[in-house]
Amino acid sequence: MATAQMGFLQEVDIHTLWDHEQYDFSNWLAKKENLEQLNNTLGIILGEVEKEVYVGSFRCDLMGIDEVTGDKIIIENQLEQSNHEHLGKLITYASGLNASIIVWIVRNARDEHKSAIEWLNNNTPSTINFFLIEIHAYKIGNSLPAPKFEVIEKPNDFIKNAKGSSGTGEINKSQAERLNFWTRFNEILMDRGKPFNIRKPTMAHWYNIALGTRKARVSLGIINKDKYASVELYIPNDKDLFDKLFSLKNEIEGKLHLQLDWQRLDDKTASRIIYRIPGLDFDDHSNYDELMSQMIDTAVTFIHIFKKYIK
Repeated sequence: MATAQMGFLQEVDIHTLWDHEQYDFSNWLAKKENLEQLNNTLGIILGEVEKEVYVGSFRCDLMGIDEVTGDKIIIENQLEQSNHEHLGKLITYASGLNASIIVWIVRNARDEHKSAIEWLNNNTPSTINFFLIEIHAYKIGNSLPAPKFEVIEKPNDFIKNAKGSSGTGEINKSQAERLNFWTRFNEILMDRGKPFNIRKPTMAHWYNIALGTRKARVSLGIINKDKYASVELYIPNDKDLFDKLFSLKNEIEGKLHLQLDWQRLDDKTASRIIYRIPGLDFDDHSNYDELMSQMIDTAVTFIHIFKKYIK
């Protein structure tokens, strides 16, 4: 039996790719296709960033907004070994800009800084999340170098979500079941070739998907009490948009081949357009793969159809 020829993975000195962290690396990372790599690593949807944002007399390398959650994200780059100065800057920027997601990208993370980020994640509210990332680059033979983000420290969702909801550090059965559901959902999504960006699994009953606009998003839900999963278009604050879509209700439902629940919610700022899929049961996981595949298929259809109507 013939053996295929293979090359060997070689690490590239990142300083041969970017001379300066502030100008070269930050400019590279700010490009959409490179942000996409970081999005996939962290499970966020960062569409664009602002460079060199001032905090007093200091400048944060990059700042942006998660398109799905609206969370403010800051990124501090350091193409060297992590040090105390940059850790101090990171906390200064986080507090000054009121950031919810704080990302520190370094060439090499020292053990004491790994411990510091782990401590911050375990002792701050669930709304604050710290990531310590190493940036490396590799090539095979004479190939182009390929950058790779490697997560060194990240939030512990069991600790974060439990503390945020109960303050005891313990999780209940529903929280555990939701985390298990979304963890398996991500596995199915990966097997399906990631038709949309993966979000990190949480204990929440929802899973948000970006549409490329802040006007609306697709949101998946699991409601065990009523035994259904859902796919919905969530419009946070635009009744005119809902009314426009509702005026095209028959056309949209015809293209989706679905009957939807249109909820204008006049007493709230948000509006919802929902499709429900029966069969959810936290005590019986036997249909989970089929249910999750149906949710993914419906979400893909929602994204494809509704994007045409939302500008």
